[in-house]
Amino acid sequence: MATPPLNWPPTDNRLSFRRDRAWPFWPIFPLYPYGQRRTLRQEVVKNTIWTFDQFQGILYVVVPIRMTVVRLESGGLLVYAPVAPTRECLRLLNELVAQHGEVKYIILPTGSGLEHKVFIGPFARRFPQARVFVAPGQWSYPLNLPLTWLGFPGDRTEDLPAESSQTPFADEFDYAILGPISLGLGKFTEVALFHRRTRTLLLTDAIVSVPQDPPAVLQEDPYPLLFHARDTTLDEIEDTDANRRKGWQRICLFALYFQPSALDVIPWGRAFREASQARDRSRKAYFGLFPFRWKPHWQQSFNALNHQYLFVAPILQTLILNRDPQATLAWVDRVASWQFQQIIPCHFTAPISATPNQFKQAFSFLKKNPYIVDPTLARVKLPLEDFEFLEELDATLNQRGVTPPAKEKV
Repeated sequence: MATPPLNWPPTDNRLSFRRDRAWPFWPIFPLYPYGQRRTLRQEVVKNTIWTFDQFQGILYVVVPIRMTVVRLESGGLLVYAPVAPTRECLRLLNELVAQHGEVKYIILPTGSGLEHKVFIGPFARRFPQARVFVAPGQWSYPLNLPLTWLGFPGDRTEDLPAESSQTPFADEFDYAILGPISLGLGKFTEVALFHRRTRTLLLTDAIVSVPQDPPAVLQEDPYPLLFHARDTTLDEIEDTDANRRKGWQRICLFALYFQPSALDVIPWGRAFREASQARDRSRKAYFGLFPFRWKPHWQQSFNALNHQYLFVAPILQTLILNRDPQATLAWVDRVASWQFQQIIPCHFTAPISATPNQFKQAFSFLKKNPYIVDPTLARVKLPLEDFEFLEELDATLNQRGVTPPAKEKV
């Protein structure tokens, strides 16, 4: 599995990256980087598929978020899972528009991913000729508001039909809709989109692959990586390749488990006392607060993630997809019927060289008797102890009636 180099800036002329501070709506959705977002464009299939990477996070737990743009054979572009339409993002996209034609279709492939949904309205307004297709079962919290109230253009926004043959892009794409799966307060939906000509599968959250080194889009602003590379708040922030890698690997554990077994949360009283002695007590450093410690085996927990060629994120395994294993596996079988050769998810590594059988194996956690379709991908299992916090959270939500219980495996 290829991982991006640590050196920056990239020398590949297919990559385009510029600094941008023009996202004025961050108070509505206050995720880091708080008003400045960088965009990295990469050509995945020559003159046909491009990815646009940005990053976002909470408490410096930053991960890539990605949209994919596909050139249509009939002319024009299809956009899957838009990111923030900053000046830089639009400039990079409009370079493609000038070569290949206007944006014709915008796809929102999820019903629950706020980090994807929040950008649809602003993005669609920049391309007023584009038709907007959304995953069915859209919802909002705490009030379930109409999509037009959330900024979606009402005159050109519609649910994706149940069958891809009913869409204007059916001659080039197939898709399969997972869900909506009821989660109590809301629903989970994901649309897998298959581009037949390039044998490329586009996914949102269902599959991830975690690189050992931090993605290129995080390299120009390494502060979040270096923040999490420390062992205590008293440690000095030092910018080295090793610290960038160390911080990234710990961020992955945060992002995928919330609280892995290798993490100790220290009492707030102690955290505030240590903060008063911190080298950096600025707002950027959260006033010196660093309320956790990493146990020695944290590296083993990350290695288990990194050795999974492709897998379903622990959060989805524990809190979402197990609510309806039968529907999920039916969706998996349909997606696996397409002869794709690579997967582009919206987070972490992309593209991932993968076969339908490898895709199916990633969902074996939903089966009573897990099937192994490729023994070479079953060398390392995710540690059960790293799931403990998610399982406790799941039990609490069930007891309080917030979410329905998990169903039996198939």
